[in-house]
Amino acid sequence: MKDEFARIAAYFAPLAGEEGRGLRDDAAVLRPPPGREMVLSVDQMLEGVHFFKTDDPALIAAKLLRRNLSDLAAMGAQALGYLLTTALPADVDDAWLARFSSGLARDQAQYGIRLMGGDSSSSLHGIALSATIIGHVAPGQALGRQGAAVGDGIWVTGTIGDAALGLAARRGKLPDPTGVLTNRSLLPEPRLGLALAGIVSAAIDVSDGLVQDLGHLCEGACLRGVIRADLVPASAAAAACGLEMLETRLTGGDDYELLLAVPPGNGEALRAACGDLPVTRIGVFQPGAGVHVIDDNEQIITFAKPGWRHF
Repeated sequence: MKDEFARIAAYFAPLAGEEGRGLRDDAAVLRPPPGREMVLSVDQMLEGVHFFKTDDPALIAAKLLRRNLSDLAAMGAQALGYLLTTALPADVDDAWLARFSSGLARDQAQYGIRLMGGDSSSSLHGIALSATIIGHVAPGQALGRQGAAVGDGIWVTGTIGDAALGLAARRGKLPDPTGVLTNRSLLPEPRLGLALAGIVSAAIDVSDGLVQDLGHLCEGACLRGVIRADLVPASAAAAACGLEMLETRLTGGDDYELLLAVPPGNGEALRAACGDLPVTRIGVFQPGAGVHVIDDNEQIITFAKPGWRHF
């Protein structure tokens, strides 16, 4: 593998935008769009925790960017670019780096972003990656987790649970004959570009599990969230896995769909804003605390844990 500076010049400098100054300086120089507020988020991925060493490096790169882009989507922001850090062990070769940088290039073109800088280092304990995403939003229009009110509906975009089931399939724990679940696990789709300001009162992306992330909205508003398990939308591939996988679907995470608090009467506006992206009302915010998942007989369903925990 090339040394640090040759690696940057060969694989990352060609991805840099003008803000990155060819990755030859110590920092980027960014001029924010006029009249906009900056939105920034950072996320990391570790070998053995967020991806397997045998995964396609192009898909690892795409997932790194898309996890961060999903954070911008949850804030209602538009993306500008990103900073990248890599810590790579000695057995990562040039072929791996070429595939990794090709994945970055493909998603840069798809999402209209560019590399603005970062850092490169060696690692003694596997691959460690981090990206800091940079975006912008109209003043005062950034969405947050704190705004839900009593009576707001709980809505989600897309389908829930595919990625967690896909991870189980990749581990050989369940079949995935169509490959749909595996693909959702490897390549999330951030829900960027939705004009949700003024329609939703709070938002978060589903990264650590539907139940756990709904808990964050509940904590932010000091309310209880009640959702019907049978209303949580499932893809055909997920539905085929049966009810025994319900806990995995609702707590497994990595969906990167949006979980939204929507005031009464705003449902049609939400559907119009989301266009072809399906949205589903799955519950309601009530006085109280915590998250209650109920069945169609309004009996509470309990799970061993609400979602992904790092510790």
